[in-house]
Amino acid sequence: MSQPKLSHLAETLIGSEIVKLGNAISERILNGEKIYNFTIGDFDPAEFPIPAELEALIIESYQQRNTSYPAAEGVLDLRRSVSTFIKEWEGLDYAPNEIQIASGGRPLIYTIFKAIVDKGDKVIYGVPSWNNNHYVHMTDGEHCVIDCAAENDFMPTPEDIKKNIKGATLICICTPQNPTGTTLSKNALAEICDLILEENKQRGEGEKKLYMMFDQMYWTLTFGDTVHYNPISLRPEMKPYTIFVDGISKVFAATGVRVGWALGPETVIAKMKALLSHLGAWAPMPEQKAVAKYLLEKDAITKYLVHFKSEIEDRLRSIHAGFIALKEKGYSVDSVTPQAAIYLTIKIDLVGKTTAEGKMLETQSDVTSYILGEAKLAVVPFSAFGAGSNSSWYRLSVGTSKKEEIPEMLGKLEGALSKLK
Repeated sequence: MSQPKLSHLAETLIGSEIVKLGNAISERILNGEKIYNFTIGDFDPAEFPIPAELEALIIESYQQRNTSYPAAEGVLDLRRSVSTFIKEWEGLDYAPNEIQIASGGRPLIYTIFKAIVDKGDKVIYGVPSWNNNHYVHMTDGEHCVIDCAAENDFMPTPEDIKKNIKGATLICICTPQNPTGTTLSKNALAEICDLILEENKQRGEGEKKLYMMFDQMYWTLTFGDTVHYNPISLRPEMKPYTIFVDGISKVFAATGVRVGWALGPETVIAKMKALLSHLGAWAPMPEQKAVAKYLLEKDAITKYLVHFKSEIEDRLRSIHAGFIALKEKGYSVDSVTPQAAIYLTIKIDLVGKTTAEGKMLETQSDVTSYILGEAKLAVVPFSAFGAGSNSSWYRLSVGTSKKEEIPEMLGKLEGALSKLK
């Protein structure tokens, strides 16, 4: 029986490849299979609980019966707290009317696209990157894709942007980046800002300006000498053209609490509010009230981040060291030194190898299946983030990993690699 015809978007949209893969792995684990699951960019609450103070405030907020509809733009006390928080921690000045609250980053990104991008508008983004390809598709934009290289930490370079900037409407930057865990350097970000400013100077009165969507959801999670930079601190003139995406999801291991915020020009924020008022994608009232109080507890936040970051960094560096050790033994693997976020960029380059059963690994998909089947290692290929299907790079997420299982996982992987010819 043929399927009924639906909208063009419904017929052509692809669901989240990462969620699909993660669900499939979770089902196998529930069925009793031992898998080292490094797929989902989430946290195991047993390993990474939300801050105790935030948890208590959320419970208290429910007990105070803060359960009515929140304002479409977010409750005022939360927007004031976000304003104070970003001023204290980043030196950014945004008034409450320049702040939009929503249920995490996704609805904010969607409404940024809907507020700015018309059908056929050029959107510049690098790959691998998280979901930009899908948001461009959902808004009928023109994909302007930059294939980012390992030597540039998988980030778009100013040269890449310069070649494509003419006629563009939106540039998408995420740093620290999902999926790579790498960051954009101070000089590169400053140069990209200068290109945007110069391009906007050349555009006529009434002509649409070029905006930057700056996703900094992981900005507190930097390690070693890595420093996070933002466009407004480097170039204050960028404020009319920059919309930040931020929130508590990754900074406080609070992915399920669903409180995110955007910072931007009042005109753009107002249109995002109007869109969100129809979508109803607001953060729950009790969580908004609780986060409003918690963001002002600087000492508690500082204490939480010290421990939280240490635990993430320990896992990232342990796995990185393991991959480098395997590389030094002559296996076709590699790893990028951890910089930020909860992700490690690893390389598993086994196409052309033959298994003990005599089967050749002909494609990268074969490689992914082999390491899952033989090493029980589940990671997400960069092809799920818009890169080519032949890319041998993967995202490894440590948010649900147990430290005591890391040596075991690396041993299983070496065993699987050693069987190949």
